[in-house]
Amino acid sequence: MTIFLAVFVVATYFVWIKCIRHRHRRTFLTSLKTVLKLPSICEIKGADIRALIVTAHPDDECMFFAPTIIRLVDLNASVHLLCLSEGNYYNRGAQRKQELFNSCSVLGIPHSRINIVDHKHLPDDPDAEWRLSLVSPVIVKHMRAHSINMVLTFDGRGVSGHANHIAIYKAVSHLASTGQVPNDCVLLSLVTVGLLRKYASFLELPLSCLLPSCLRCFSDSRGYWQAKNAMLCHRTQLVWFRYVYVAFSRYMFTNTFQVVPQGPKNLKIY
Repeated sequence: MTIFLAVFVVATYFVWIKCIRHRHRRTFLTSLKTVLKLPSICEIKGADIRALIVTAHPDDECMFFAPTIIRLVDLNASVHLLCLSEGNYYNRGAQRKQELFNSCSVLGIPHSRINIVDHKHLPDDPDAEWRLSLVSPVIVKHMRAHSINMVLTFDGRGVSGHANHIAIYKAVSHLASTGQVPNDCVLLSLVTVGLLRKYASFLELPLSCLLPSCLRCFSDSRGYWQAKNAMLCHRTQLVWFRYVYVAFSRYMFTNTFQVVPQGPKNLKIY
């Protein structure tokens, strides 16, 4: 009896996951309308979305943001990537730059929409303090140049706790609080979860669905394999623990975002 009950519970859980994925396509579009503040009667189109993914290193795009990138590309949205370093921590910056282009080709981001920053004061280094005065202008300049209306980046814990990830959030939060963000642009931060949830793979999906979030993106099996193939482009990074990450990380299947609150427009700080 106990075995049958266990099988029933497991089967029910997997059916629940399947139902969530099936329902997601409709709820994702609804969430996008809400986030972008489009009228409920308006039919959202790819041309309405000009998204900027802001990352710190080559491989961040597929390790953390792949489900969202793939979904937005499927909608024919204009997806841009701004990577704030070449990932030169082990003196492989040139190689990692090419790996990023290869990864983005798999994810569906054209080379013309990829911008990689190479600045001596923005090194790939977990001990380096990236200054707001450097990071913020780069981001806002890119937003204005491409008429971006949705920015997606890390939250205050940076998913992995990397100082470079956190510096980006601080820069975006600074832009929001000082009113430097264009009026029609929304800022979203990728929610950091605890270790157990982080490595629960797709089994974590129902919990992500139940917890409050302004935007959720779930991958199907095709999306997961696409994200995995993108990660395999980063050959310099394929040490054993990253294979574990690719196999079990919920970020290969699920992204949940919160809105970064914005302050008064055109506020000047003296």
